[in-house]
Formats: sequence, C-alpha cells, structure tokens
Amino acid sequence: MHILQICNGRVPVQKYGGTERVVWWLSKELHKRGHQITLLVPEGSNAGFAKVLTYNPALSIDQQIPEEVDIVHAHLPITQPLSKPYVVTMHGNSGPGENYDIHTIFVSHNHAQRHQAEAFVYNGLGLDDYGTITLNASRQHLLFLGQDRKEKNLKGCQYIANKTGETLVAGGAEKKKPLLSFQKDNTIYKGMVGGEDKLELLRHSKALLFPVLWDEPFGLAMTESLYFGAPVFGTCYGSLPEIITKEVGFLSNSKEELVAAVQNLQDFDAQACHEYVCDNFSAKQMTDKYLMYYEKVLNGESINAARPQSTLTKKFKRYKF
Repeated sequence: MHILQICNGRVPVQKYGGTERVVWWLSKELHKRGHQITLLVPEGSNAGFAKVLTYNPALSIDQQIPEEVDIVHAHLPITQPLSKPYVVTMHGNSGPGENYDIHTIFVSHNHAQRHQAEAFVYNGLGLDDYGTITLNASRQHLLFLGQDRKEKNLKGCQYIANKTGETLVAGGAEKKKPLLSFQKDNTIYKGMVGGEDKLELLRHSKALLFPVLWDEPFGLAMTESLYFGAPVFGTCYGSLPEIITKEVGFLSNSKEELVAAVQNLQDFDAQACHEYVCDNFSAKQMTDKYLMYYEKVLNGESINAARPQSTLTKKFKRYKF
C-alpha cells in the first residue's frame, strides 16, 4: 500500500513529542513491511525511508493528498470526510460534547470509552531507538518524565520521593521558586530532555512516578520506563489500569499506599517489566492493529458504529493528600 501519514509536528522529534514519535515509529515499521510511505508534515522534517511533503495548515487536507496514495492516516482532527480512504488517530483529551469522525481511533480502551467509541490502538515503542538495554545497571533515583502541568502532578511525585528518602529526577520540568512551601525538595530538575540524556535517566531509574490527576489517554513514559526494567507507580485514572498490571507496578489514589509501595519497589522484577513491553507495546504490535483498521476502511467499513463524542469527566481528579 501507499500510505500517507499526516502530522502537524516535525519529525523526527528531538525532545518532547509523543505524537510525533508514534507517527515516526509506525511509519518506519510500515516501511519495513514493504509499504510505501509519504509523510505530510511541517517544514524542517526529514525521513530517509519516506517521501516528505510540507504540510500547509492554510490548505484543506484533501488539497494536499497525492493522487497515488491508497490510504490516509491523519494524526490531527478531520473536520470533513476525505476523498481517499482514511483513518484518524486522536492522541489527546478534549472538552465535553465534541464530535469526531466515524473513522477515529483512540489510544487506549478507556480513551475510546470516554468518547463513546470502540476502536483503539495502544501506542508502541520503536525498540531499536533505545539501544542495548542493561537491566542490571545501577539504579539511583526515582523518575518523573513529562511537562510540569498540574495534571501530571510533579508535586505528588515530590511528596512520595521525600517520604521514601529517595532522590527524584524531573525530566521535563524546570525548578520554580515557590511562593510558600514547607515541603523539602529532593528534586533534581533536568528541564526538557531527549535523545541520549533521556535514555541515561531511564537506564538508572529505580521507578517511574506517574500519579496523574486526569484521565491519561496513554502515557509513553510508562512503557518507556518498563522497557528499561523500572516499575511504574501511579494513580488509577485513564489508561493506567489497562497498562500497569500488578506484576509491573502499583496503582492507588492514596498517597500513603503509593509511598508504601515505592518502599518495596525491590519486589518488582526488571526482566518481567522489560518483557511485558516487548510482548505488548512495541511498534510491531501497534502496526499490526493499524493495518487491520486500514483494511477495514479499504473494504468500505466504518471504524466505529457511530461518530465518537467526548463525554464530561472531571479534569482534575482526586488525589488523597
């Protein structure tokens, strides 16, 4: 097949950019399987395995689709049906009452349910991009990976680190001067990290702290941590109960239960965490499922029974502090 992948972020991404990395890994895996790939992406993108076209947000998507393309995979919202067979992946959360194209695919079962839909594909990692994994590397710190936004709950991670006496490394967060704080800060702030700097943090992490305060659609940081052999400790919201099993982490909305679990993180097996991702969350598994949906639309079928619509959920969840 000749597949057009559309993304409004530059590829390859150097630091933060979950959607862009998923598009990159999916496209590379499709190319490995013999499919022809064209990328419609912003200026400055490049890909040795694909033809790269510059995405123009001022034009309709239909105006930018090459005639020879068999199917379009858009990773941004579609406001009207396209002239070619297509699917759309919704990567984030949205406000209540928003409608989506009937061919929209979500990134977890919970994500789909919250949009009254059935179709989802878990994000898969391009495992080759992570190099050789040494599971017996020295592990020195707890890890936070993400932007410093309220829903990511860096403050909750700091509480857990302080109570357990562990050092917290915050990748993606800059140190802010608090107006007033009585909480000791054992945090090493790394700012936005990517490439080898990020891999180094993952190699030496004891565990990922992920006590999010919203319905997380997926969370690549979780599967990245597990791939490096470090368990995940988080809240029970969004996709987390689907992804984090009792063998690879611990979930609770109680701060004290999370503290107690982190104090016993040696109970988790690094090899089991690593193999869990290899078996369930690689680009190969992701590509298998997307190809199934491609075939479905090429056969004239709809991805969902009806147009997905987002439902009202509380943006910031309860966290028992």
